[in-house]
Order: sequence, then structure tokens, then C-alpha cells
Amino acid sequence: MPGMTLFFSHTSPFARKIMVLLHETGQLADVAVQEVALSPVMPSAELNTVNPAGKIPALRLADGSHLHDSRVIFEYLDQRHAGTRLIPAGQQRWACLTLASLADAALDAAILIRYETFLRPQDKRWDDWLQGQQEKLERALARFEQAIGNELGDNFDLAAISVACALGYIDLRQPGIGWRQRYPQLAHWYAGVSQRPSMLATQPPT
Repeated sequence: MPGMTLFFSHTSPFARKIMVLLHETGQLADVAVQEVALSPVMPSAELNTVNPAGKIPALRLADGSHLHDSRVIFEYLDQRHAGTRLIPAGQQRWACLTLASLADAALDAAILIRYETFLRPQDKRWDDWLQGQQEKLERALARFEQAIGNELGDNFDLAAISVACALGYIDLRQPGIGWRQRYPQLAHWYAGVSQRPSMLATQPPT
């Protein structure tokens, strides 16, 4: 019987990072998965008892205590397995965490664009604000392109998982922005990592 419960959504890229980790580290049997349907205007009462911020992913531990925020949950689960850590030690740790943080910021911008364009009525949309979010996303993509061969190399660590999940979410919600043409090295890298079993198993529904 799984001792932990993960609250998640198939379309959440932050929750996907945790699911990818569970696949990569062989911990799927340790965690029961509970899907939560929510939006900024439709909270989940049960999720709010686990994470007062009402965000996913959230993790209920075997002793009944809770963890939330994908970065916290990722690090906790990364300490539980016997294989190579997905958050490296030493100097590499800081580069990994920094690039993963940028991937999270890119996701924040992409999600805000999704909310503004999908949930807000068209006559109430703020075009300059949307443009600002799109520019954040573009700067992050340019930085990921620079990271190929250095921070984004052969290791499928926290940074790589975070960037891969961010790109997957961009493909899902903004399929027409054409990032592959502007960032060919990133596109080549993503074409490879997106075929990993952990990524294929966690693809969001279209």
C-alpha cells in the first residue's frame, strides 16, 4: 500500500515534474495519486486542507503531515531513493537549482498567459501585461538555448526535468509560437528527452 498521496492534475506542469521524478527514481509504488480539478475561480476544499494556498502539487506523507510546492516535494522525494540524486551536490547544485528556478518562472508566465487568454473575457484583457509575460517566456527560452551542452547536458536532473516540463506545457498551451525555429539546439535536446519513458508516461492530454 502506498504510504503517501500526491494531489495533482494531468495538465499541471509543476505536478508533472513530480510524476517524472517518481518514474525516474522507481518510487511510483510508494505514492498514491489523487487528481484534483481546480482553477483560480474553482478551488478544491480538500486540497485547501493540504495546502492552504490551494495549489498543486501537494503531498500528504504517511504520518499525515503535508508538503507543498513542487521544489520542496521534489527535494524530499529525491532524498528517499538509492540512485543518483536528481539534485546534484556541491557547486553543480547551485547551477541546477538556478536553471530549474528559471524554468519555474517560465511556467509561471506561460500559465498567466493561459489564464488571461482563456479565462478572462476578451474585452477585459490587458495586452501590455500579456506582452510582458510573453517577453519573460522568450528570455527564458533564449537562456535554455544557451544552456545546451553545459547545464543541460546528458544528465536528466532537476534542471533538465524542469525545462522539459516547461517546454511540454508551452507546446500544450501555445502550440503556435514556433519556439523550435528560433532555438534549434533546444529543440534538438527536447526531441531526445521527450522520448524518455518518464516523459511519455506523463504527457498531458491534448
